[in-house]
Amino acid sequence: MDENTRWQKLAAEFLGTAFLVFVGVGSVPALLIVDDANGSTFSGSDLGIISLAFATVVIVTVYVFGYISGNHINPAVTLGLAATGKFPWAQVPTYLAAQVLGAVAGAFAIVGVLGTKASDVGLGVASYGDAIPWYQAFFAEFIGTFLLVFAVFGVIYRKAAPGWAGLAIGMMVFAAIIPVAPTTGASINPARTTGPMLVQQVLGGHVSWEQWPVYVVAELLAGVAAALSFGLIAHTAQDNAAESAVENAADTRPAEVLAPAVPSEV
Repeated sequence: MDENTRWQKLAAEFLGTAFLVFVGVGSVPALLIVDDANGSTFSGSDLGIISLAFATVVIVTVYVFGYISGNHINPAVTLGLAATGKFPWAQVPTYLAAQVLGAVAGAFAIVGVLGTKASDVGLGVASYGDAIPWYQAFFAEFIGTFLLVFAVFGVIYRKAAPGWAGLAIGMMVFAAIIPVAPTTGASINPARTTGPMLVQQVLGGHVSWEQWPVYVVAELLAGVAAALSFGLIAHTAQDNAAESAVENAADTRPAEVLAPAVPSEV
C-alpha cells in the first residue's frame, strides 16, 4: 500500500507549519526592521507583502506536503476535518502537537535569521490593541478562519476542479488577511497564534496571554462551523450514501484508508 507512515505525516505537519510561520509571520518583523531602518512607517503596501508571503508559502506547502499529510498546518482545519468524519479523531492530538511544535520552530528560525531585533519589534505575534474590544477581535478571527476553512473544504470536495487546491487556498489566505489584519493581525490559525507567543515569552518579550483564548477559541469554532456549513450546502445524496458505506466498513478498514491525505491548509 502506497501510504506514508504516521511519523512521516507528523514530520510533514511539523515542517509545513514551520515553513508557514517562518515565511508568513517572519515577513512582519522583517518589514518592520526595514521600515525602521529607512525611517518609514508601516503602510498598506507592507500589508500586501505580508499577505503575499503567507499566500505563497501556503501554495508551496500544499503541493509539497499535501500528498504526505494533507498539509493541514492549521488546527482549525484538522478539527474541521475530524468533526465531519474526514479525519480520525485518534490522530487529532498528534497532528495538533506537530503543528504547534512546528510553529515554535518556525518562530525560533525567524530570530535565528533576523536576530533579536525580530523579538524587539514583536516577532509578528498576533494581537489586538486596547481600543478593540475582545468580541470584535473574536468575530474578526472567526470570520477570517471561516473563510479559509470553507475554501479548504471547497477545493477538496470530489466535484472540485483538480489541481487547483494550492492556488485557491493560498489566494484565500491572501484575501482574508487584508480585511482582518488591521483588527487582529489575522492569525486565522491556532498554531500560528501560539508558536510565536511562546517564543516571544521565552525571549523575554511582552505577550498578551489574556488574548490567546480569544484567538484560539474563535479559530477552532470557525473551523468546525465552516466544515459543517460546507457540508450542508454542497453535499448530495451520493455523498451521504458514500459516507454511510464508509461507516459500515469501518470495522474492517484501517484508519488511513478512511482518512486519506487531502490537500488543505493552513
